[in-house]
Amino acid sequence: TISNVLQENQTISAEQRQHLDNCLQCRACEVICPSKMAYGQLFDQTQAALKKPTVWQARLGFWLIANKRWRIRLLPLLTVYLKSGLQKPLRHSGLLAKLHLAQGDALLAQPALSPLASSYPTSRMRRGQVALFTGCLSEAFDRATLQAAITLLNAMGYTVIIPPQQSCCGAIHQHNGQNAAHLIANNLKVFNALSVDAVLYTATGCGAMLSEYQSDTSAEAVQFKNRIQDINAFLLQHWPDNLQLQASAQKVAVHEPCSQRNVLKNQHTVYALLQKIPDLDVTPLADNALCCGAGGSYLLSHPDNAAQLRALKHEAMHNAESEVIVSSNYGCAMFIQTDTLSVVHPLVLLARQLPG
Repeated sequence: TISNVLQENQTISAEQRQHLDNCLQCRACEVICPSKMAYGQLFDQTQAALKKPTVWQARLGFWLIANKRWRIRLLPLLTVYLKSGLQKPLRHSGLLAKLHLAQGDALLAQPALSPLASSYPTSRMRRGQVALFTGCLSEAFDRATLQAAITLLNAMGYTVIIPPQQSCCGAIHQHNGQNAAHLIANNLKVFNALSVDAVLYTATGCGAMLSEYQSDTSAEAVQFKNRIQDINAFLLQHWPDNLQLQASAQKVAVHEPCSQRNVLKNQHTVYALLQKIPDLDVTPLADNALCCGAGGSYLLSHPDNAAQLRALKHEAMHNAESEVIVSSNYGCAMFIQTDTLSVVHPLVLLARQLPG
């Protein structure tokens, strides 16, 4: 299908189009392909060439992702909605399902309303300064991870800069055939203007996209590429010998997101980093090679397929008999967490064990 579109410029059938749209974009195919084909890049090019039609819900989502000011303005309204008690009767009415908003509503969580500061100076002997990429959702919905990142970096002697002008990484737009150039250009401009040792991300889904800005060979992209790093890898590389964490006898299972396994290929850093906690029992979650079903926006566009994959992941989580599941991607963690088993970023566990 990809070849038909990109090389032969053919019109594809509805069946071929459905087959293409059903792709999770987990990129496991790239890992096993003997020819090392860049299927993720080819998929994005195909979606862009097809000019995929979008429903109003998707257009609204793309617009909100790209417009940070309006996202922030809507957060108080979301808080009122969640606290008002309207959610339950709306679900029972069937209105959300008719508007195709039920899947998104089911994933809603209480957002953080106060913005992060633009700078978090370290009180320790200063070793350097880093910038933190927060993405389009993490600042409001995954504040615990970002605060853990700041706490750990400060404890290691790094001042943390969070430029408010940063935007979404562009992954949701690009993977759905939309133009992400304006988001990419903005991030290159904002982060390249900073005097920092590294630009760090906490979500591997964002990291996979940010790491591939390098496909642009401009001076701006090269400068960004030389400084972008996964925070797990950065902490592991720069962890000071005198920073000892408190022991914990918890049993932890590690979920490895597809973006981490198949694109960044650095899942080993999570296990090595968690070993900084004495006595912690760390094991991989079974069937880590299988996608959890979140797939960026896939959980919204293909809810039935996503739910089946999530059910398999829940079975693996239950069989692990672990007290905590860790995942380095917010989208995955948000999608697979249950009422009885929390899924947190490994940074959260590390920050909890800091002395004092």
